Amino acid sequence: MTASKESPVPRNGSLFDLAGKVILVTGSTGGLGSAIARGLAENGATVVLNGRNREKLDATVEGFREAGLDAHGAVFDVTDFDSIHARIKRIESGIGPIEVLVNNAGITRRASLEVLEESDWREVIDTNLTAAFLVAKAVVPGMIERRRGKIINIGSLMSELGRATTGAYAASKGGIKMLTRAMTADWAVHNIQVNAIGPGYFATQLTRPLVENQEFTDWLNKRTPVGRWGRPEELIGTAVFFSSAASDFVNGQILYVDGGIQAVL
Repeated sequence: MTASKESPVPRNGSLFDLAGKVILVTGSTGGLGSAIARGLAENGATVVLNGRNREKLDATVEGFREAGLDAHGAVFDVTDFDSIHARIKRIESGIGPIEVLVNNAGITRRASLEVLEESDWREVIDTNLTAAFLVAKAVVPGMIERRRGKIINIGSLMSELGRATTGAYAASKGGIKMLTRAMTADWAVHNIQVNAIGPGYFATQLTRPLVENQEFTDWLNKRTPVGRWGRPEELIGTAVFFSSAASDFVNGQILYVDGGIQAVL
């Protein structure tokens, strides 16, 4: 068997170098998405931030640029394929081919399943799961043509575990785990690596109600081996790994960054 020449080991001494890579991060105007995008940019990538609110997106991009980072904004709804497809074409013609896609956009609606509204269920599934398929579907033809690319789906601790009032979210993130494997089955042959990151409990705007609930925070600190909430910047290393040549033979995996919560009873 001869070695493939499609993914040569970089000769510059760094398997983790992201210089020159155009990376699209959906849902990246705040929380985990913004932290991941900033970390990728700090490691040399050209990042394209995404959101639906132009004012918020422009402010986030400006903050990146003020820090000396190469950042651009792309306003589109991740649940609207026509909007996605049109914007992807503009990104690739104006900025460059998207080499890495981070499917990060996500929401939650907290309610026990027997009272959860159907509209809330559909909104969570559409935003957290279906959108990852739609954005990847728009980006992957270029990756197939170039015979290289990386897709990083953002799963969750809830890709494996359930908790009361998180039924729609858990279902969507469990779907992300299997979507990652399905994408691998279809696209690995094209030298495209598809993997997922599964964050545990991180202190963000999305989780603020839980962070401010002292009873829950006390429970979490006892339940998590490291004894605290995660910090968004602690996802950067995993994102850099999955975006770089260091992961060229890693495919279909979900790496949980959870402080060890799944490792213990």
